[in-house]
Amino acid sequence: MSYWLMKSEPEEVSIDDALALPAVPWVGVRNYQARNFMRDTMRIGDGVLFYHSSCAEPGITGIAEVISGSYPDSTQFDVSSKYFDPKATPENPRWMLVDIKAVRKTRLLSLSEMRNCEHLAEMLVLKKGSRLSITPVSSSEWAAVMALLDE
Repeated sequence: MSYWLMKSEPEEVSIDDALALPAVPWVGVRNYQARNFMRDTMRIGDGVLFYHSSCAEPGITGIAEVISGSYPDSTQFDVSSKYFDPKATPENPRWMLVDIKAVRKTRLLSLSEMRNCEHLAEMLVLKKGSRLSITPVSSSEWAAVMALLDE
């Protein structure tokens, strides 16, 4: 089992939105490294830290899990979508996604609280300049986050 941190702007999909849905297709990823994580590495059952970004208080707001293998992101073919990619075709898709399912909402685990935890010192989301929307989380980082959330 692997673990991931997946960022979502609450105006796009919040943890409350995700909890109300049977599945959330993780559309709109347009970074090759993040796409490759979904396409090549994520597996059904992997754990997800649901992270709100680009908001007043960014941080982890819930726990989710990957519930599908990767498949083409249909927004790349939709000319009316902000995620449209004119170079993508159904025969040769450029962008992939996975579906996730929210498991539970947590209290907000803020960036500052995460930065104050020595067990999270190497967590990618805390690195200066880290802007990836999807990052791997080690099993020890996952355990540290779970311990912080259960305090």
